[in-house]
Amino acid sequence: MTRPSELMRPEVLERAAYAVADAAGLIKLDAMENPFPWPGELEAAWLEALRGVELNRYPDPGGRETTAALRAAHGVPVEAGCLLGNGSDELIQILITAVQGSGRPVVSPVPTFVMYEVLARAAGVPFIGVPLAPDFDLDLPALLRVLERERPALLFLAFPNNPTGRLYDPAMVAELVAANPGVTVIDEAYAPFASHSFLPRAGTPPGLMVMRTLSKLGLAGLRLGYLAASADWVDALDRLRLPYNVNTLTQRSILFALEHGGRLERQAGLLRQERTRVATALGALPGVRRVVPSEANFILFEVPSGQGRAAFESLLASGILIKDVGRGGGVLADHLRVTVGAPAENDAFLAALASALPNPA
Repeated sequence: MTRPSELMRPEVLERAAYAVADAAGLIKLDAMENPFPWPGELEAAWLEALRGVELNRYPDPGGRETTAALRAAHGVPVEAGCLLGNGSDELIQILITAVQGSGRPVVSPVPTFVMYEVLARAAGVPFIGVPLAPDFDLDLPALLRVLERERPALLFLAFPNNPTGRLYDPAMVAELVAANPGVTVIDEAYAPFASHSFLPRAGTPPGLMVMRTLSKLGLAGLRLGYLAASADWVDALDRLRLPYNVNTLTQRSILFALEHGGRLERQAGLLRQERTRVATALGALPGVRRVVPSEANFILFEVPSGQGRAAFESLLASGILIKDVGRGGGVLADHLRVTVGAPAENDAFLAALASALPNPA
């Protein structure tokens, strides 16, 4: 019998599969989801909007109506192309596959969204991570040196970054775009919670692409992302997109959601307010060493040395699931990431954390 080890590259088999924690029965604050479901009257209207969908037929392969609605709702530049993906992950995979034969690496500041590295290495493309500064800001001189020396095919910049929540200085990002001889992909997954966007500049210059997802806005179950880029790049990348990659139910649901976008924006506004409240409360807890400024819908914070895993386990025992991003050590050692939830969920988290942490006094 032929085994995976005979046909697959060792660096792929050495990695663990992407892990998703079991959140059954827990307050789920680990995955940057919007905690609010559709209000009751909208749920009924959404189900009505799905009536008549022909599941025996393939979906619109290009998602034309969905793309037009996204362009109008988010202000995608008229001159830019727009490519839909089954979540941002598929778009990242398409981008990396597109440059696979270039002989040039993928670069990103680290720590960041793990799929940039995972998908690059899976495709056999070298990945170069450039460490962030101690405050988790960009190390601009180091990045500029790598761009000049390595001439990467792709530079991924999560804006804001995950897992840190930092929104980098737009002027620094613009300098990197100008210096990059390849393509710069600005990943704006958390755009509903951030104060700046590069979407109006997508495709200008041609090497600037902006990627978004609707998952954080409250539609994680639909799995839709899009890439705004110059028309020639979108045309080229579309040749790698799998046919019918965005299903009919997702397309119809996105149209409905965008028609009621005001509800989603009000939910995002409440989460921004809660983010400020939770960050302030975290900063006041005696056992919290650092709270990283966030413009996403989550907050990264540091607890005393050696206490990260114990704090995570204590919260879990209290019925609250967050993310122990420091489990692997390094610069994230003893750092925990909590998604901003509904007010009652945030209250429960703060109370449980206060009990979980040792009081220095």
